[in-house]
Amino acid sequence: MVPLLIVSSVALLVSLPAGTMFGPTHISFADVVDVWQARITGGADGSVEDRIVWNIRAPRVILAAIVGGGLAVAGTIVQTLVRNPLADPYLLGVSAGASVGATAVITLGVLAAAGTWAISAGAMIGAVLAAIAVFGITLSQGGLTPLRLVLTGTVLASAFSAMASYLVFRSAEPQMAQGVLFWLLGSLARASWEQLLLPLVVLVAVLVPLVLIRGWLDGLLTGADVAEGLGVPVARLRIVLFVSQAVLVGVMVAVSGAIGFVGLIIPHVARLLVGPLHGRLLPVAAVLGALFLVWVDVAARVLAPPQDIPLSVVTGIVGAPVFLVLLGRRRYRFGGES
Repeated sequence: MVPLLIVSSVALLVSLPAGTMFGPTHISFADVVDVWQARITGGADGSVEDRIVWNIRAPRVILAAIVGGGLAVAGTIVQTLVRNPLADPYLLGVSAGASVGATAVITLGVLAAAGTWAISAGAMIGAVLAAIAVFGITLSQGGLTPLRLVLTGTVLASAFSAMASYLVFRSAEPQMAQGVLFWLLGSLARASWEQLLLPLVVLVAVLVPLVLIRGWLDGLLTGADVAEGLGVPVARLRIVLFVSQAVLVGVMVAVSGAIGFVGLIIPHVARLLVGPLHGRLLPVAAVLGALFLVWVDVAARVLAPPQDIPLSVVTGIVGAPVFLVLLGRRRYRFGGES
């Protein structure tokens, strides 16, 4: 696991500056390295290349890495929580709630006082309310069991999606509908340095504690009865996992929109490479998710210039065949089960 983590981490570190080469204006790798070095050492010259690389592309690339890692970790958490290899971070309705909030901002103009943060603020509020609704309803019906979580999350996600669709339907301007669609499919075009701190802090704050309780997570995959026999506090652990994934998904979706397939595919790739034990799985999934989304965002910038392609279009095209290949691997297992 350690060699793989080192190699993938080095690849990620190289990809961050390399990803700032690409866009409507191509900048050589040597110039990119000069800009990053000058900015880090305090010797920036304020040239056109410097402003493009550092002010526009660098925050976008770094945000792609953070969001990719966050969605991969969230996907791993949800798959463990509901013990379902087909689960992804959007299964439990948090993303759909965020979509309602963001759509309300775009079509109704609510939270206009928040300025450039309005869409992110609306999405975060929607995600929080959705998480509270799913948590409250599931808990009132007998506890956070996998089946109740999946059913409640799926039903509420459908309801939230219907609400977002209604808001789009009643909007008077076609440009609003186009803006909502682009946000729903994921985009990092609005990335800025100010947006990086919150998702980074949330990712670290969720990932580190989960790695520390990796033994409990491994036990939960064996089923509630066996886990309790091993001393795992199943009920409390499920609450922790639900809150963790809700916070992760809410924050990541708020800054990037709903990017599909990352949280579904990357945990499976990591599981294939290092196995189902969470002490290995979580950090590897985080790094691979970051690396994957960095280059997905590069593809979104260069495939149809000067426009950006929504990120979910790229992840869907790449992710569907990859996932089908993974399913065909005989040695692949989920949680030690065939």
